[in-house]
Amino acid sequence: MNAGLERRLEQAVERFEELERLLAQPDAASDSRKFAEQSREYSELQGIVETWNALQSLDSRAAEARSLARESDPEIRAMAEDELAEIEAQRPKLDRRLQTLILPRDPNDERNLFLEIRAGTGGQEAALFTGDLLRMYTRFAESHGWKLEILSGQPGEVGGWREVIARVVGKGAYSKLKFESGTHRVQRVPETESQGRIHTSACTVAILPEVDEVDEVKVDSNDLRIDTYRSSGAGGQHVNTTDSAIRITHLPTGIVVECQDERSQHKNKARALSLLSARLLEAERSRQQSAQAADRKLQVGSGDRSERIRTYNFPQGRVTDHRIGVTLYDLDNILAGQLEGLIDPLVEAHQADLLAELA
Repeated sequence: MNAGLERRLEQAVERFEELERLLAQPDAASDSRKFAEQSREYSELQGIVETWNALQSLDSRAAEARSLARESDPEIRAMAEDELAEIEAQRPKLDRRLQTLILPRDPNDERNLFLEIRAGTGGQEAALFTGDLLRMYTRFAESHGWKLEILSGQPGEVGGWREVIARVVGKGAYSKLKFESGTHRVQRVPETESQGRIHTSACTVAILPEVDEVDEVKVDSNDLRIDTYRSSGAGGQHVNTTDSAIRITHLPTGIVVECQDERSQHKNKARALSLLSARLLEAERSRQQSAQAADRKLQVGSGDRSERIRTYNFPQGRVTDHRIGVTLYDLDNILAGQLEGLIDPLVEAHQADLLAELA
């Protein structure tokens, strides 16, 4: 374990013991909000401490087994060697678990998220592929027991979407999907292509964490223009019946958000304000990260064919993630929402980067 991880481990153990004392005090629950925060932090640190204790227990067993391995009795030596072999098999797993647990946590990991998919270059084919990506993420969400609800969208002329904005609700949703932001490129033969030529199109995906409270982002009501209109098209459950849909324009930045999913104008306004807050947070985060080359892979890009984080090649049945050099010949299952083969290596690569920084 490198020095950076050792320091974080020491801090985690000290904080855990401090929280244990604080939560045991008779008046600990008098401030319900503070008690909830401390309990949540205690629960997060508990896994670190338990894993560390398990490693220390393994070290004690290993020391005892090495001592027994020096005995003259061959049966005792054989038992000790078996014990050492078992310990050696267990330790790497615990080491990896401990390293993962003590890495710096993304405070947004457990949040819900907003998913935005927009057709880039490629015309109608790009719009069709936007529909494919929406289905892919919908099925991935369903497989995790999450809820995906479409907030607004602009359908394509022959199917799919020119753009679509959805909300994904579920514990840990952002932690799983946050690396999906970027340009997704598709290579396939369109149905309208008579000569069988492969066309390349692109879509951009943006994953934005949902903020808990609208006032987490300072939004001056004087900076907002709020328009109401009648719901229409996909995403409106009560189409052309009430002026419940909301469009909010943030005048200083020009950011426009819409929501027409709910019948209630009040609910649509609240959802639109939440989306606006997420967009403003993301804009600020992008400004801060733009100078950091390591974070370039998280930026969406322009939607041009040449800018891509991932390519979906239909003729070859393969998907390639260009950031980590992973290619899977499993296109159908991936488009059916089985994304673990792509997401897990991305998470591991990110954790490796964090470990390198701590070193």
